[in-house]
Amino acid sequence: MSLVRDVNLAPQGRNKIEWAMAHMPVLASLVEEMEAERPLKDVRVGISLHLEAKTAVLAISLERLGARVSITSSNPLSAQDDVAAALSKIVHRVYAWRGEDDREYEENHRRILAESPQILVDDGADLSVMAHRFGAAGGVIGATEETTTGVLRFRAMERDGVLGFPVMAVNDAKSKHLYDNRFGSGQSVVDGIMRATNLQMGGKRAVVLGYGWVGKGVAERLRGMGARVIVVEVDPFKALEAYMDGYDVLGSIDAARIGDIFVTCTGNINVLTGRHFDVMKDGAILANAGHFDVEVDVRSLRSMATSEVDVRLNVKEFRLKDGRRLYLLGEGRLVNLVAADGHPVEVMDLSFATQLLSVVHLVKNAGRLERRVYTLPEDLDEKVVMTKLKIEGVGLDRLTDEQKRYLESWR
Repeated sequence: MSLVRDVNLAPQGRNKIEWAMAHMPVLASLVEEMEAERPLKDVRVGISLHLEAKTAVLAISLERLGARVSITSSNPLSAQDDVAAALSKIVHRVYAWRGEDDREYEENHRRILAESPQILVDDGADLSVMAHRFGAAGGVIGATEETTTGVLRFRAMERDGVLGFPVMAVNDAKSKHLYDNRFGSGQSVVDGIMRATNLQMGGKRAVVLGYGWVGKGVAERLRGMGARVIVVEVDPFKALEAYMDGYDVLGSIDAARIGDIFVTCTGNINVLTGRHFDVMKDGAILANAGHFDVEVDVRSLRSMATSEVDVRLNVKEFRLKDGRRLYLLGEGRLVNLVAADGHPVEVMDLSFATQLLSVVHLVKNAGRLERRVYTLPEDLDEKVVMTKLKIEGVGLDRLTDEQKRYLESWR
């Protein structure tokens, strides 16, 4: 049976799902195109994604193509109970509720593996890593991965020779870098910070740590809200790019002394630590836009504090010995999902369309792919974008034969 917090929330969750579905025409178009074929007939799909309305639409779409879907949440604080309740009445199994502790989080992932999934749809690679750890990887045809963090973990597994099945790096699709990591994270992270704090961004010094696709989007949107943005980078090429984009670029300690808002966007561990907290100004706000809750060193922050107080929903005040107060948003977890609703619906329409095509690709090529990390084939990547352009009525020019010959010639 499914395990959710309150099935009585289902009507409210159903409304959310229907709203998302109405704004996800690309995914709907692909499902309509393949539904008669049912390419996923009787395929067992296990999902670990942030369980909210847009994810529910993906799960329903997979079932419409014939799959038997079991789903949990990839973050203990991102599941929405009303959506989980509604989805439990539609797909095979739902194991998720908001506020899971570590034991419950792992147990819900183990429940997904107990369904013997053949395809894993992952966000951060936790489900796939558990499949390897608990001896459940043998029956898996392949996995798809939504995030930069997860792709890095899978590539490390491939490098170490322990990857037990092929993986489609959905996150590495050309289109996803543009519309999901940049535009999706940019809007949703700023949305989460504003919902949690109810403070204006204009005039504040906002420090963005990491200038990859997520960092670029966050910096761009913060600047658009009037913030004075400072970028912190370890990569000299990205640092120069940020500088040429018009941002101040500083080392993390120098930025820590003057920042009002800090947003980690690296996917790495201990980006903000005690040495940064020591020099931050009173009232500094700490938010994380990376996948796991490891970028802000919460353990050090807690050890330095004389008191902790929840001053608002998703805002915890840490008072330090010298009287300064630092404010942590969403327990250091993904602020756009803990304090808001994640990426805009239209963005996840594209991202989940890419996920859908990746799952179908894995099933159609079962047994023919090596146990390594693959980038989405260019024709599938382009199919998602072309579908979106057609739906939006966006015109696209074409090269003439003469232009093609010129580009292919060396003379």
